[in-house]
Amino acid sequence: MRMRNKPWAEDYLLAHDDIVSIDLTRKDHIIDWFEEKQPIHIEVGSGMGRFITEMAKANPHINYIGIERDKNVMIRIVEKAVDQNIKNLRLLTVDAEKLTDIFNPGEIDRIYLNFSDPWPKTRHAKRRLTHENFLKVYETVLNNDGEIHFKTDNQGLFEYSIESMSHYGMKLKNINLNLHEQEPTDNIRTEYEEKFSNKGFRINRLEAKFRERD
Repeated sequence: MRMRNKPWAEDYLLAHDDIVSIDLTRKDHIIDWFEEKQPIHIEVGSGMGRFITEMAKANPHINYIGIERDKNVMIRIVEKAVDQNIKNLRLLTVDAEKLTDIFNPGEIDRIYLNFSDPWPKTRHAKRRLTHENFLKVYETVLNNDGEIHFKTDNQGLFEYSIESMSHYGMKLKNINLNLHEQEPTDNIRTEYEEKFSNKGFRINRLEAKFRERD
């Protein structure tokens, strides 16, 4: 997601460093960033923040971390978190490949990938968030029972992701080719999801788990 550059964005985020970090110094201290020691779920690419903020409000027994590398976009998530006084939500501006610089091995219980950039050109495949290079990162930070929950409206990316995850040896479940046909009551729509579902796009969803490790 791209937004007009805001020269004051970094100063705004620094002024709210109790809930958002724009550096990579949180490793070994992520859990101490929260008021309660609880399972941690992260969303890689949080966009405008509807999903992560609503999830945090609906599940106070879980700690959530929204990851969005665009500081201009992150402002909107911070505003929601502050206005709604969400205690179990923290935010990071970082690229997905840097997750192992921030989180310890096995520290995360679940990763959400919602409407990631499909990078449709073959030469850009390594940028897709379900490419094996990213799967290796997720495998490191997820615990043995951890899962990836993935949603997209892009059929090509969905097919690619199934192939990529299967080739990696992951177990796939709850594959849904039209999520909104009989939408689960607990599904929280992102802003993007709402917009493109209303235009008639089908929403694809799956859950994936890595093979068990010793």
